[in-house]
Amino acid sequence: MFGRPLKLFTLLGFDIKVDGSWVFLAALVTWSLGTQYFPQVYGGFDERTYWAMGAAGAFGLFGSIIFHELAHSVVARAFGMRIKGITLFIFGGVAELEDEPPSAVAEFLVAIAGPLSSLFLAWAAFRIVDLSNPGDEAIATPPLAVIGYLGLINLILAIFNMLPAFPLDGGRAFRAVLWWYTGNMQRATLTAARVGSFFGMLFIVLGGYIALFAGNVVGGMWWVLIGLFLRGAAGAARVTEITRRYMQGEPVARFMVRDPITVPLDLDLQSVVDNYIYRHFHDVYPVADKGGVAFGILHTKTVNRMAQQELSQTLVRDVMEPLGAENMIAPNFDAIRAINLMNRTGNARLLVVDHGHLVGIVTLRDMLRLLELKMDLDPRQ
Repeated sequence: MFGRPLKLFTLLGFDIKVDGSWVFLAALVTWSLGTQYFPQVYGGFDERTYWAMGAAGAFGLFGSIIFHELAHSVVARAFGMRIKGITLFIFGGVAELEDEPPSAVAEFLVAIAGPLSSLFLAWAAFRIVDLSNPGDEAIATPPLAVIGYLGLINLILAIFNMLPAFPLDGGRAFRAVLWWYTGNMQRATLTAARVGSFFGMLFIVLGGYIALFAGNVVGGMWWVLIGLFLRGAAGAARVTEITRRYMQGEPVARFMVRDPITVPLDLDLQSVVDNYIYRHFHDVYPVADKGGVAFGILHTKTVNRMAQQELSQTLVRDVMEPLGAENMIAPNFDAIRAINLMNRTGNARLLVVDHGHLVGIVTLRDMLRLLELKMDLDPRQ
């Protein structure tokens, strides 16, 4: 949400990353726990202790979300699905799956793994508190108070995630059931997305009521933000499935730009500016020789960042982006896979290379234009 996530560490083979928005959430959780929840529920401690409890609670929430997403990731990996990593952001966390589930059963098991893991953490926390308080009256100590809070928050996390609101875990489990019943993943996804959009609107209305009539402005705004997130995610899922319907199986060769303008490998950047950038106004230029052998991609932004006096002394080969799996595809590459690659890497333009020779360039804009034409000409729309 706030740019490229920062990688924290690797756990069980998965990269754990944090979005900038998580810093805001961590600060808010620490503040609300240290100044409101713990002082109201557990009296008798000083202000410094409450702040320490708040920080510990936020750190425990951090670990609980990672544990929840790890459960998704481990089960997904068991079914052969690739996971890019786990990212924490303002609304919690997400396991970034790179592959669609191979079956409805796999989707269901991956979906429920997260809530089950949260239920396990809740049970473990409550059990620790119970074992530490053998008498009739609870013994309130700061560590037990934090553990009790983590038990409660994991229980809430499990229950909330099991709502049938796609893309929450319950919504994915709901999609899996529909997929198993109908045998059609696309139809199941569209139905689950509509239900998720309905829940999003419900949360927005509920949040507005809480803020305007119940007097809890902060709590109401959180419900509104969650509702907006759900509606946005459900809408994105719907667009993805519609895109899949029209473009599944389409090779990128069908809509690539053939014979794109290329720059030589040993041309200096000043000549590139004078003879290419100022003339053609493109953002990227494939780097190839006269025989069409491709070497890489030159980005205009790379040239723009260089000092004026360096342009005539620097060659294209010195600053180009070499060809690799993230910027090069074959002519028969599936369009859906190409879009997924663009989303994953952030490259909106890919070189189309056949046996080392440049045959074209494909852009996200061109594929979206083809999608729009297909939708306009489809009598079902």
